[in-house]
Amino acid sequence: MTRLNALQPLGLLLLRLGLGIIFISHGYPKLLHPDAVRGMFVQHGLPSYFAEVSGVLEVFGGGLLILGLLTRIAALLLAIEMAVAIWKVHSGGGYLAIHNYEFPMALAVACFALATVGAGRASLDYALFGKPKTGLRKIKA
Repeated sequence: MTRLNALQPLGLLLLRLGLGIIFISHGYPKLLHPDAVRGMFVQHGLPSYFAEVSGVLEVFGGGLLILGLLTRIAALLLAIEMAVAIWKVHSGGGYLAIHNYEFPMALAVACFALATVGAGRASLDYALFGKPKTGLRKIKA
């Protein structure tokens, strides 16, 4: 297992790249043709301007994931967006209709995992900010 630990930076990089590509490919059409998407948002009880909000979040959040910059913030926002998408759009068939929400659920869980563990060593976060400090500090009396 210790040999697999050496692959953690590569695993996190591939996870970030995959998620980033998916989010950019889903967000770009929302920015390019927001009028075509607004009706779907309204139909599901969301304000029409959420088309632009989600497009910006997906394109720029996906780009940040690819770069590994501000990864925890971007990943948490994207996880929240996917949770809202599951709640408002994909949950019409109930919780047993997993086929309706399995893709946004996988994206939400993967983004939440990135938000909790960070971008890894192969990232701009690591290059700019170094290794994140974890654990509690000892308080000197």
